[in-house]
Amino acid sequence: MTARRRAPALGAALLLAVGVLAVVVLAACSGATTTTLCRSQSVAVHGGAYTIMNNEWHSSAAQCITTDGSASFKVVNSSIASRHGTPGGYPFIYRGCHWGACTPDSGLPIQVARIRPGTVITSWNTTQPRGSNVYNVTYDIWFNQAPATTGQPDGAELMIWLNHHGDVYPAGSLVASNVSIGGHDYQVWLRQRGWNTITYTMTAGTASVRHLDLQALVADAVSRGYIGSSWYLISVEAGFELWHGGTGLATNSFSVNVAGGRSP
Repeated sequence: MTARRRAPALGAALLLAVGVLAVVVLAACSGATTTTLCRSQSVAVHGGAYTIMNNEWHSSAAQCITTDGSASFKVVNSSIASRHGTPGGYPFIYRGCHWGACTPDSGLPIQVARIRPGTVITSWNTTQPRGSNVYNVTYDIWFNQAPATTGQPDGAELMIWLNHHGDVYPAGSLVASNVSIGGHDYQVWLRQRGWNTITYTMTAGTASVRHLDLQALVADAVSRGYIGSSWYLISVEAGFELWHGGTGLATNSFSVNVAGGRSP
């Protein structure tokens, strides 16, 4: 009986090996290499211009993403089911400095007072599955009071929610509605605890933005007293806060261009 039970397993193993070999051969022919990131692993992509990070917290459930080395990634597995009132993870891509880990030639940090129209331009295209998944699709843009930090930035976190699915809301309180900035309408939320978290949620959700000029949003936050003009923008991040599930979410393309920085 033992041999009879092992024989099908051996056959399956051989089939699996053949399948893996086929994938490897196809990858070799196409020149593409797929990298899988789990837990809080990260990898430099697009010639080092960007870094992708899986970034899981508040959860020990399985969460993994893949990237082919371009400025893109996909959530291939997420069993997150947050019960803490906060997301369980935030897989993302960034340019600039994240807790002291910096991408080269990014043009960041840049002092807020030096940000003019056209200084920081970003585009982002996503895939957003629906079903039982609960998530939000958001930029996470960090400001520090000094040009650099190796830990938590001490200035502000400016979030831009492109969309969300499920019953989730930004941290803090709603402070303004129907605010028109740069051709989009937003609700504005604020949480003040250690650092300011300012969240601009698009009233009409979208899966992508092209040539989004961050200056107008930063200027609005400065005018409200939430960001200091002497502070520094140190990173532009974009990803998915996962509250429940999230498999299938994808960043198809992403770019950040800073005037004076090397264009990726």
